[in-house]
Amino acid sequence: MTSDIIRVHDVSKQFRLRNDKSLKERLVNRRSSREHENSFWALRNIDLDIQSGSTIGFVGHNGSGKSTLLKVIGGILTPTSGYVERRGRLAALLELGAGFHGDLTGRENVFLNASLLGLTRKQTEQYFDAIVDFSGIEEFIDTQVKFYSSGMYVRLAFAVAVHVDPEILLVDEVLAVGDEPFQRKCLERIRRFQSEGRTIVLVTHALDQVRELCDRAVMLDHGHMVAQGSAVEVIRAFRDANDDAAAELAPNATDRPVSITSLSVTAPDGSPLVTVGPDQPVTFRIGLEARERVEDYVVGIALTDHMERLVYGTNTHMLDVATPSVDGPLEVAFAVDRLPVVEGQYYVTAAVHPRRGPEWHRVDRAAVVRVRTTVSEDGVVHLAPRFEVVA
Repeated sequence: MTSDIIRVHDVSKQFRLRNDKSLKERLVNRRSSREHENSFWALRNIDLDIQSGSTIGFVGHNGSGKSTLLKVIGGILTPTSGYVERRGRLAALLELGAGFHGDLTGRENVFLNASLLGLTRKQTEQYFDAIVDFSGIEEFIDTQVKFYSSGMYVRLAFAVAVHVDPEILLVDEVLAVGDEPFQRKCLERIRRFQSEGRTIVLVTHALDQVRELCDRAVMLDHGHMVAQGSAVEVIRAFRDANDDAAAELAPNATDRPVSITSLSVTAPDGSPLVTVGPDQPVTFRIGLEARERVEDYVVGIALTDHMERLVYGTNTHMLDVATPSVDGPLEVAFAVDRLPVVEGQYYVTAAVHPRRGPEWHRVDRAAVVRVRTTVSEDGVVHLAPRFEVVA
């Protein structure tokens, strides 16, 4: 007996685009409407098998077909050709407020949404207190949801979805709307689902979240499935195919005593680097240009991860490094023997400013360094621990 819980057979989905703005225009101008009708394929010939108990992530740029494929799997959209086989109870978080009625209260929408997901009223009553407690919006449960914030929508929708005992959970970006404590609670529930052997299909632009949560991933590009495999392999392929390593630096402004003209990541010998290992030496080189002779200045650098969390930051003043006077071009290099962080993509920001006072120039995420490891680990810091079992 197969362990596949979802099978996608040669699925394609076509959407038709019309310039008519109303039904009246379509009826009156029926012939010209057909002549000016445009169409595009959101999905083309997708074949995919998802095993029971697995967590799979869909990655790709905006418009690649990720959300469309998720909706086809969930039965929200009907494919133009091909078909989907699925077994087990399904819960989906596909759009903000999907399945909610704005004129009903949160309490009424819990029962409505649960019924859409296949629960009886008696079953919903059994779960109701747990749903409200998980959502954290007890105070507003009898308020019409049209007055809810986007975060409150997501809280209640996710709470319902995870309490209907689904065998399959589909999630499309909506968790990004909630605040940090709620996101943490959602991730804890997802990990519990994984330990219980439930199947999760996830769409997100947070690639390192896919790496941490998923055992498999699929990359889509303009409706075509171009890669599938382990989450690490697919994320590496996506980043290699969509190199966003360098932001263009603004030209030297006339009102800045000192400007940043370049920011690069190199090996100690000066050769450019994009991908490094956690134990490989790296040098961050910052090019400066002074319009006039400047004695008092500080140069700083920072590394952030995909969630904009500060991984590391320092500057010449914090390091007690004396900077020479500058009049014209100058390069400052920050060299480290290793980058002890987990696999992921890290963005480099640089700034120059006087010892006291506002910044003269700052370039955000102007360079990228990708760290690759040979082990599976979560968090930020790469520790390379040694395990010892003592009897």
